[in-house]
Amino acid sequence: MVVGEREIRDIVLEVVSKLKQEEATAGSLGIFETMKEAIDASIAAQKVMHSLSMDGREKIIQNIRKHTIEKAEALAVLGVEETGMGNVPHKILKHKLVAEKTPGTEDITTTAWSGDRGLTLVEMGPFGVIGAITPCTNPSETIICNTIGMIAGGNTVVFNPHPAAIKTSIMAVNLINQASLEAGGPGNIAVTVSKPTMETSDQMMKHPAIGLIAATGGPGVVTSVLSSGKRGIGAGAGNPPVLVDDTADVAKAAEDIINGCTFDNNLPCIAEKEVVAFENITDELIYHMKENGAYLIGEEQQLQLTSLVLPDGKLNRKYVGKNAKYILAGIGIEVPDTVRCIIFEGRKEHPLIAEELMMPILGVVRARDIDDAIEKAVWLEHGNRHSAHMHSKNIDNLTRFGKAIDTAIFVKNAPSYSALGFGGEGFCTFTIASRTGEGLTSASTFTKRRRCVMADSFCVR
Repeated sequence: MVVGEREIRDIVLEVVSKLKQEEATAGSLGIFETMKEAIDASIAAQKVMHSLSMDGREKIIQNIRKHTIEKAEALAVLGVEETGMGNVPHKILKHKLVAEKTPGTEDITTTAWSGDRGLTLVEMGPFGVIGAITPCTNPSETIICNTIGMIAGGNTVVFNPHPAAIKTSIMAVNLINQASLEAGGPGNIAVTVSKPTMETSDQMMKHPAIGLIAATGGPGVVTSVLSSGKRGIGAGAGNPPVLVDDTADVAKAAEDIINGCTFDNNLPCIAEKEVVAFENITDELIYHMKENGAYLIGEEQQLQLTSLVLPDGKLNRKYVGKNAKYILAGIGIEVPDTVRCIIFEGRKEHPLIAEELMMPILGVVRARDIDDAIEKAVWLEHGNRHSAHMHSKNIDNLTRFGKAIDTAIFVKNAPSYSALGFGGEGFCTFTIASRTGEGLTSASTFTKRRRCVMADSFCVR
């Protein structure tokens, strides 16, 4: 068969038309103009998702993992460019961690009782359509992590992302839906609006189809969710202290603390935010912190730094998630790139110690003994019950602090990020519900327990 020039031209035009059509829709999967449209689409998708086998859901999840690893660098670069916070290498690591260690359908389990009176099962069923509010600090990481857990339970999810990270959030939502369609699943398993606002958030929370709301962010957004009248999972603020006693491996403690505090420029809510150290090892600890890239400032520089990052007592978001070199330049101090963290000594009431900054700034508070250290660390955590860390070889001290601080996360003798499975055991999550008590959320968190009873039958023992 001979193909003429006209046929060739028609084929080329058809291909170009399809490519343009694909280009026009690229990046728009799951993205809607209004919250109503987004929720309606999510409702339709959830009906399909609920009917999928567990194997079908797992195929979608595996493809999401694959796409996340492939797009880790692109998501990291866009996240830093859009928000101006964090750093690309650490964000790449976080996306790979989400892809590899977020629980999927294996977290959905069944409990069974079998006996003379029959068989009883307790199974995990979906809530349906879940509403989720996500932060600008870990936008795509939170969206991907939440979606994997939520669809494993048979749900779909409507996101209202932080407006400062909407491009990154849209990229993540698009990636998720593309992965689902490729794996034979439905589209719109994760949806959002092109212009998220407080109004769209309010519409989402009040919509009758939304039975569960998961909020990852500051205290304001969590309070709003808990006041919505709906079941709420609140992952709020933390101000994690790290306690170092005189039995610790001080050199290792200093290295771990600096590594944890500076990871992604201190954006993770679990990161070390202040240090409480026994006074008899404080000088040694500071020495080793300096050896690991910390820059020690004096009282005058502390005043300048306080005015810079907490003007009038309010957080200057220009410096949130920035590196130590950038922050120090703001008070006229030029340092080499090897400087990763700003440290100083102060009382626990010092504003740069008492306030959660999400910057690589660490105040060091001296303590007389374990009683004094625990009292100061508990005060500094402000009852958020979020995260705390300790370096010690004294089991009694570790036990006492763990009970007193009562946080969802308690890391011992390691950097803070080991709590997320990075260099430590356990699964990964970016929604740590300390305020509402769920702790580190996973797929099972986003399900309802349902009891199924068959009396006097189905027991073959």
